[in-house]
Order: sequence, then structure tokens, then C-alpha cells
Amino acid sequence: MHILGVCGSLQANSGNLALLRAAAGSAPAGVEVIVSDLLRDLPFFDPGLEAAGVPRSVETWRRALADCDALLIATPEYGHSLPGVLKNAIDWAIPSGELERKVVAMTAAVPHPDRGRLGLQALGQTLRAVSAVLVGGSPIVRGPDFEAQVRRLVAALVERVTESRAGG
Repeated sequence: MHILGVCGSLQANSGNLALLRAAAGSAPAGVEVIVSDLLRDLPFFDPGLEAAGVPRSVETWRRALADCDALLIATPEYGHSLPGVLKNAIDWAIPSGELERKVVAMTAAVPHPDRGRLGLQALGQTLRAVSAVLVGGSPIVRGPDFEAQVRRLVAALVERVTESRAGG
């Protein structure tokens, strides 16, 4: 099983990137979490760009989405919403359909349990537009239970993918 890990932050020392790396390091046998940095190279969403040919970075992004069994998104909250770079990436995948009914786990690495919720709500709303099957949706507080919570989220994601493959 291949899970694509997507970070909504472009910061090299992002807590959300650390969450994805923890997920990759704790994935169960037979599950690979591939941490992606593809969002960085995407142009601003402009459907008119496709008239001259789909930009290579967009093709690569769409192929990565199509080839994965599920998505794990860890994202900060910016201005009570999701980061523009993440929304841009989702926008590029809407017309081509790679996110339609895709199983997607979403979370945010946060310093306090009250942080990140509005960004995750906005992300959920955006993903529901493509009928994504959502897993999780709560922030994970950085602290002593951080890695255990990340493992539980990955396990829930794997379980949901397995169920969807079985027709559930």
C-alpha cells in the first residue's frame, strides 16, 4: 500500500513535515508513506495553462495522486483556513479527477489542542467537493503522545483503504 504524504507548509523545519516523517517511520509492514514535496513546484492554478499543454509539475503531481492508494495531509492553519499552496494543489487535481473518492487522512501538528481546527475544517470542506473519503480531521498535539497518535492515524487510514478495496 502506498500512501502519499503531503505537507501544507513549505517550511523546511515544519512540524507538519515532522509529522509526515514520523508517519513514514512508523508505517506498518507492507505500507509505504512517501513524503512528497511536489506542491513547491506547482504554478498558480490557471485552467488556461492546459491549453498550451499541462505543465510538467502538474503532470507529476497528478500522477503521484493517481498512483497512491491514499493521501495523508498534515497542514498548518493559515488565517483560519488552509494554506494557499495546499489549496492550489487541490485545485490542480479537481478538473482531472485524481482526488475523486480518494481516501484522505488529514491532521495538523499543533502546540495546543485548540489550534489548527479551522484549517482542517476548511480542508475538509474542499475535499468534500471531490467526494474524498475523509479519515481523521483532528489536530495532533506535539508532545509525549505525538508519535502514538500519528501511528493511530496511519492505522485508521490503512484500515479505511482496506475497507474501500473490499467494497466497504
